[in-house]
Amino acid sequence: MIPRLHERTHRPHDPLEEALGRPVSPNEGLTEHTIVAHWPGLDYFTLDDEQRIWTSVQWAEHLKDPYLEHPFAASPDDDRRAILHLDVRLHPDDRELTGPEWAEVAQRLARAAGIEIPGKEHGCRWIAVQAQPGRLDLIANLIHLDGAWHAPPADKLRRLAQEARRIEQDLHLIRVRSDPPSRPAVRAALTASAQLATILTQLADEQAGPLAAVRGLVEHTSHRIARQPGAASTDAAHRLELIARRLHAIQQDLDTTANRLVQPRAVPAPDAVRHNAHRSP
Repeated sequence: MIPRLHERTHRPHDPLEEALGRPVSPNEGLTEHTIVAHWPGLDYFTLDDEQRIWTSVQWAEHLKDPYLEHPFAASPDDDRRAILHLDVRLHPDDRELTGPEWAEVAQRLARAAGIEIPGKEHGCRWIAVQAQPGRLDLIANLIHLDGAWHAPPADKLRRLAQEARRIEQDLHLIRVRSDPPSRPAVRAALTASAQLATILTQLADEQAGPLAAVRGLVEHTSHRIARQPGAASTDAAHRLELIARRLHAIQQDLDTTANRLVQPRAVPAPDAVRHNAHRSP
């Protein structure tokens, strides 16, 4: 299980589109099978709401509302980028999690990231999206209901990694191994593999990697073409959307390959040991 923290943004629409793997829509309702968890205060918004299922656009607007309610809220360094986005991806060989299991993962990661504080009534708005196989996205607005700016813990990356290891153990998932090798030969091999893994990780990086830049341009072009009238524009936008998805799949494959490169392999026993093992007493 690999948690990844993205650069903060001004709008929740882009992270939500990335989580869904498609553009947000005013016509697509997202059920509890997709929005598997959310901040506790959401119940007050839906208590008297006859429309129990919100569209993806409505979810994005719900996360954006604190900007409108508190137009002057900003971080201590005057940063207005309040949308926090993190995702976690399971190992490709992991089993499929159930809805309640995804909800548990979401709640635990939200607490580890500091965006969900048990007992705090006026905290952050956040939702957990499970729309793609083996992936969960958490999207939050760091502006509290009372207008205060929420500052996640400085060691949030370490806390997320530690919680991911605990979740792997509790849910019997494939563990990402990071133990140092015990044999010099393995250590040398892992050092070379780690260098190659670093290159692959840079290629797959969601924030600054070259594939992310290309994918962002393709998605941006797709969205602009989709606004143009005509069937040809719709077809072109759809083709570009498929290209963006293929690029995303390539990023995931590179990330998985990099992860496997740094996993230590068992070293075969020396010949003398094998011969002794077969020698009769």
